[in-house]
Amino acid sequence: MQTHDNEVHRMHAMSALTNPDAGQVVWSPKKSLWFFAHLLIAIVGGAMTFGETPVLLSAMLTVVTLCLGYTVGLHRLLIHRSFECPKWLERLLVYFGTLVGMGGPFGMIYLHEIRDWAQRHGHCHPFFIHRAGFWCDAWWNLHAEIRLENPPRLEIEPDVASDPFYRLLQRTWMLQQLPLALVLHYFGGWPWIVWGISVRIVTSLTGHWLIGHLAHNLGQRDWHLEGHAVQGFNLPHLGLLTMGECWHNNHHAYPKSARLGLRQGQHDPGWWFIALLRRLGLAWDVRLPKNLPPRPERRPLPRSRPIRRLSTSFDLL
Repeated sequence: MQTHDNEVHRMHAMSALTNPDAGQVVWSPKKSLWFFAHLLIAIVGGAMTFGETPVLLSAMLTVVTLCLGYTVGLHRLLIHRSFECPKWLERLLVYFGTLVGMGGPFGMIYLHEIRDWAQRHGHCHPFFIHRAGFWCDAWWNLHAEIRLENPPRLEIEPDVASDPFYRLLQRTWMLQQLPLALVLHYFGGWPWIVWGISVRIVTSLTGHWLIGHLAHNLGQRDWHLEGHAVQGFNLPHLGLLTMGECWHNNHHAYPKSARLGLRQGQHDPGWWFIALLRRLGLAWDVRLPKNLPPRPERRPLPRSRPIRRLSTSFDLL
């Protein structure tokens, strides 16, 4: 079984038996009840409090938490270290990402790293690659977890693992919705709480799973990764809606790149924000395909074209 542990530096094999194949998917009461509770509030409360202002508020908070928080703060910064920024800004972005409602920073690191570690083997459990069928995959990702028989060990870098703010967020990630709820109630009452908390969380969690499912099963590819259990796909026309996360074939090819939309027309709002931070002097050491080390297993597909440097107002590097 071919592995690429050097590229998922936080995951370490415990023995020769460590593998991503043998395991069982089990119901996660905490995860499932969290989702069901917000789903019930979103359906019942959302219908009772529907209005233009609560809907707009929910959309705006979704952009802040998913784009600035998850896509930039958790995914591209904390997990992949595709750029550096002041510590106060990093913590703020990670806090926004925690408000998405998927988990605390350490939990999100684990979920991402074990999935990437599994996918970079020749074979792995269908849980990691969204290959269990549409509805089964939805249940697995929104209500269940996998327990490998011989899992790897997660080792988070000391400066992150010992950070008191991140440790607090990890212990209290569900409770972090309460301060936001109090602010929303003060300014807009219960409609703002229903739409700004529960509707947003259900939309974000469902959307995150759905894009992951689609991006591992259909779309376009410019790159192939030899020896990997699954290939990522690019999903055209979804760049703005997904904050740039739909360019998943690009991400599989260049996982440490701060920029996911690499070609003309591949809109990437997450990258636009990082580019803006760099112009303001708040981001540096930004990693792009041109300054990443080669990956022997990556090869372009015959139809792929050379990546041209994009000439847009956000192309600042």
